[in-house]
Amino acid sequence: MSMPKGSNVPVPTTALRVELGWRSGPGVPDADASALLLVGGKVRSDSDFVFYNQPAHASGAVRHEGKRDGGGTITDTLVVDLARVEPAIETIVLVASSDGGTFGQVPDLYIEVRDAAQNTVAARFDSTGASVETAFVLGEFYRRQGAWKFRAVGQGYGSGLEGLARDFGITVDEPQQAAPTPAPQPVAPPSPAPVAPPVTMPPPPAPSATPPAAPVRLTKVTLTKSAPSVSLTKQGGTSGAMRVNLNWEVRKQFSGWGSKRGRAVAKHADLDLDLCALYELTDGSKGVVQALGNAFGSLHRPPYLLLDGDDRTGAVESGENLTVNLDHKQDFRRVLVFVTIYEGARSFADLHATVTLQPQYGAAIDFSLDECTVPSTVCALALITNTGSDLVVQREARYLVPERGVSPQRTIDYAYGWGMNWTPGRK
Repeated sequence: MSMPKGSNVPVPTTALRVELGWRSGPGVPDADASALLLVGGKVRSDSDFVFYNQPAHASGAVRHEGKRDGGGTITDTLVVDLARVEPAIETIVLVASSDGGTFGQVPDLYIEVRDAAQNTVAARFDSTGASVETAFVLGEFYRRQGAWKFRAVGQGYGSGLEGLARDFGITVDEPQQAAPTPAPQPVAPPSPAPVAPPVTMPPPPAPSATPPAAPVRLTKVTLTKSAPSVSLTKQGGTSGAMRVNLNWEVRKQFSGWGSKRGRAVAKHADLDLDLCALYELTDGSKGVVQALGNAFGSLHRPPYLLLDGDDRTGAVESGENLTVNLDHKQDFRRVLVFVTIYEGARSFADLHATVTLQPQYGAAIDFSLDECTVPSTVCALALITNTGSDLVVQREARYLVPERGVSPQRTIDYAYGWGMNWTPGRK
């Protein structure tokens, strides 16, 4: 049952999942979940803001997990561990912001608080009556006499996430505007300059020991079929480490005959997906990074790609992650990120997956996979290409069907012309 606006309920546990959800459809804007950790109604610094470009709080108390498309309902999730909230923090504000429209165009918007262990609903607030708002404080966790409660808020903002964040003390990066060029003015002939007495200049001020932190960047990039590529160079994301994450959710058993439904995750269906990457370096060397054969790669020597491990849950923090060392971008010719089914399913049907590329510098890049309608066991996710003057990320989201007796890896190689020799391997 939905809570009335302004009402509150005790929180039954400290390990929680906060789900922002809405019904998708033509013309419906995207939305994003974020959280602000407050002391006296304000953040202590910009690091107390958790959102898509800053997905985890330093304390580990709040983490942005990301989006999932459940076939008609889209959710964006925050993981909250109240046991890890620092004593000074009094309130955790839970925010929704729209991207490409207003919340008057977003149907069935809600926020739901779930017990992370039991997956049961502890609180739910359905937001209604929105019109021109582009950001909402939907709810908040707050301390009362040593215990945590959740309050349904429903306060809208017309100034978007930027305006809302500023109200809570966040410094937001603004695009720099070029100064207007002044109109030419008539120039009088120069007059002889008077001789000035010598001036003793004061010494320059000592540099500050701690330079001011860079303001928060609220920009992000979502790749679609109609806009499938983005320049990392133009986004300022061509150095440091870039994490590529795949997360997924299974709405029903992959066999197609299971009756279990709901928020069952991949491990309940015994599904093993492997995030992999084919690489080609500028020196002509080629290879693959994958769990199969323990070919996890290396971050500081060729191929400058590292697979974090092998996971079966689909969660962001413990799920399938690949790190790309962009400090060696000049060594890359192309990198193809793909995913295979190792065991537990015959195809990607009923897989609701999101790919996120998070550069250390620059905006986050994300996209969702299309619904799989073919018996595919391998899917090309993203192609990163070095053009010589630019580093481009291309959304592929391409399901491939291996021929009989042909491995998924060989299938992806044939499709993209990598030209490698393959031998059987095991984990």
